[in-house]
Amino acid sequence: MTPDSNWPDYPWLYGRTRAGRERGPGGARALLDLLGRPDAAFESVRVIGTNGKGSTCAMLEAGLLAAGVRVGRFTSPHLQRYEERIRVGGAELAPERTATFIEWAKEQAPDAAFFDLTLALACQVFAQEGVEIAVMEAGVGGASDATAALTDVRAVALTNVALDHVATLGPTLADIARDKAGAARPGVPLLTTATGEALAVVREVAGEVGAPLFTPDTHPDLFAVPYPPRLSGPHQQANAALAAATLRTLGHPEGVEAALNATLPARLERFEAEGKTVWVDGAHNPHAALALAASLPGGADVLLFGGLARKDTAATLEPLLGLAPGRVFTSPGDPATPPEELGARYGGAAVRDVEEALALALARTPPGGTLLVAGSLYLAGAVRGLLDRSGAGR
Repeated sequence: MTPDSNWPDYPWLYGRTRAGRERGPGGARALLDLLGRPDAAFESVRVIGTNGKGSTCAMLEAGLLAAGVRVGRFTSPHLQRYEERIRVGGAELAPERTATFIEWAKEQAPDAAFFDLTLALACQVFAQEGVEIAVMEAGVGGASDATAALTDVRAVALTNVALDHVATLGPTLADIARDKAGAARPGVPLLTTATGEALAVVREVAGEVGAPLFTPDTHPDLFAVPYPPRLSGPHQQANAALAAATLRTLGHPEGVEAALNATLPARLERFEAEGKTVWVDGAHNPHAALALAASLPGGADVLLFGGLARKDTAATLEPLLGLAPGRVFTSPGDPATPPEELGARYGGAAVRDVEEALALALARTPPGGTLLVAGSLYLAGAVRGLLDRSGAGR
């Protein structure tokens, strides 16, 4: 097969949306069975939560690698390349593997959903590559997520619960917490840094299911970390504690130090461009935006913001407005919250094209000043690509 503009056929894959399909693990389970149950060939750690899943997965991967484990990592969304979603031994999937799988899916599973297909590809690759433990990030929810189809789950790590995906998981925090806690399995450790009302629901569900529950309050030594993680922001302390506790539960305490030194793109990632500091963060919901605001007490000069229409854009933007007097609004994808509406409501320029919006935001940032980019992981990925292409430093 020769690479060309249609190889791999990403447009076909991206077009397999879940619109109109029933949620849940049924579609993924059918695909995995069609592939010969590759998920039975390795152990899994499911990572669930509203925010912090990607960071926790990166820390777990780094810790398991340092412990000498053959590890796979499945995450979403990707920032710049589809193959970022599937990693073995710390390396991204080769596009050739994606191309081969897409051709198979066109023939054998033409009606399957995108996330189910990507999960199935990850499991197939992990089985073929002799992965011992796979770190598997949930898409949306816990009980209702495709990763609930996985066979051999060794641990479930639940980061936190906040209001997001309310149309899918339920209108209240308790509804969302119940779905996420539904990832619990009898006898399988459920570790969480959730607090308050969400933790009460998690505790109830764990008791009903018969899953041993571990929290920083019940097992402080398990969640202890010797120093702050390399990933920036006070919220990363909880993610680090969860990763450390999960590694110890899996029998790999020797991986904690490497976990704390893990990095992950677009999580308060710093660039230097045109003599200015650019912070790029994927904060895309109110809970994440609050954490981002707390991580930048000094604020910024300009905010470049773009959010998807399906998100609560107003609530996400609110914690960020006080950080920067200058604002540029853009469109990170389709459908996006119209930047013209945001500019008119909150004051600022509206530029739909991300490259043009970044250029304007940088121009409005004073020499030696700071630009903050936030609102969507899709925007973060696009901006990272533009900054890399321009030769921006880190």
